[in-house]
This record gives sequence, structure tokens and C-alpha cells, in this order.
Amino acid sequence: MMMIKQSRIRTSRRLQRKRRHYRVRAKIRGSAERPRLVVFRSLKNIEGQLVDDDAGRTMLGLSTLAEQMKAFKPESSNRRVEQAFAAGKLLAEKAKAQGISSVVFDRGGYRYHGRVKAFAEGARKGGLEF
Repeated sequence: MMMIKQSRIRTSRRLQRKRRHYRVRAKIRGSAERPRLVVFRSLKNIEGQLVDDDAGRTMLGLSTLAEQMKAFKPESSNRRVEQAFAAGKLLAEKAKAQGISSVVFDRGGYRYHGRVKAFAEGARKGGLEF
């Protein structure tokens, strides 16, 4: 784990998120049977990956920029939340096709609300258990 200087933490939101993510990662771990579902949220998009920490590899990943998501048309004014829900559901369907039914959720240092929560609820609706 990388140590971050205290004086820089207060000045940078990105470094604060990294520090929170390290704290979350110290407590959870993914395996081949139950991978870690990592969420990354940018200003416009959201992406999720299923990671096997034992082998150190990404098993599956999906972003709102993926080809499968191009056909999605949001219906309400809150389109980014709807896109996050649809992306979570699509990721869960792909994981089920690979035989993955249970995951450990890693919110990536973000609060569990808004797009992160919608992504998690979409994954649950798609059939993943966590």
C-alpha cells in the first residue's frame, strides 16, 4: 500500500478517494469463486470489473462506453443513473454466463449512493449476490 503524505490529502479529492479505497481494500478480497466487483466512477461514465485477487487478474469488465451500451436509450432526465443501472445489469448477465453468481462489492472509495448505488442494484437485479 502506498503511503500518502497528510498535507496533500486535504488538498486533493482524488487522493482522499484513494485513501478511502485503500481502507476498503484492506478488508475485502476477491477469489475465483467469489470475485471482487470494483466500481470506478468518472464524471461522465461508470465502469465495473470482476477481479480475482488470488490470481491477480481481471475476469470481466464493462463500461458505459462499451459497444453493448451504445444501444441503451435512457427514458428519464437522470440518464447517468439509468446508464449505471443498465451497465450493472449487463455485467451481471455476462458474469452469470461465465458461471459467477456471488461477488464481493468494492465501492472504490465512493459513497454508496447515486450512480454507484444504481450500478450495484443493477448487478443485483441481473442475478449477482453480494
